[in-house]
Amino acid sequence: MDDSQRILSLTGWMQMSARDRFLDTNVLLYLLSADQKKADRAESEVAIGGVISVQVLNEFASVARRKLRMAYADIREVLFAVRANCSVVPVTEETHDLGLQIADRHGLAVHDSMIVASALLAGCTRLLSEDLHDGQDIEGRLTIRNPFR
Repeated sequence: MDDSQRILSLTGWMQMSARDRFLDTNVLLYLLSADQKKADRAESEVAIGGVISVQVLNEFASVARRKLRMAYADIREVLFAVRANCSVVPVTEETHDLGLQIADRHGLAVHDSMIVASALLAGCTRLLSEDLHDGQDIEGRLTIRNPFR
């Protein structure tokens, strides 16, 4: 399946109840990967569903536009399909405050700690990310899992 077929096929996925899973931006970006194995895995993870934050949407759009040089219409199309399968949570002052506490406690970069804070506030127990440490426990409530291992 080529990239355009994969993007179009996203819109046909059925959203499943997966509120305990939070997907990091890198999972979504692998939908566009030339690495077929990772692209297929990302497609499977998004198909299962989960939770993302507005930060994830923004980071995806930024990387897709700046690094991948995608047209905004194509970015919107991919994100429309992702949003059909994933619940989107806002980034709030509470997210910001918790994110700074997590950055301080766990030594994470601020943007990563905001993702973790969003996952915790959404009640997720798993954060799917390639960028963080697989198996790491955060606050005794959230476990980082690398779906590409």
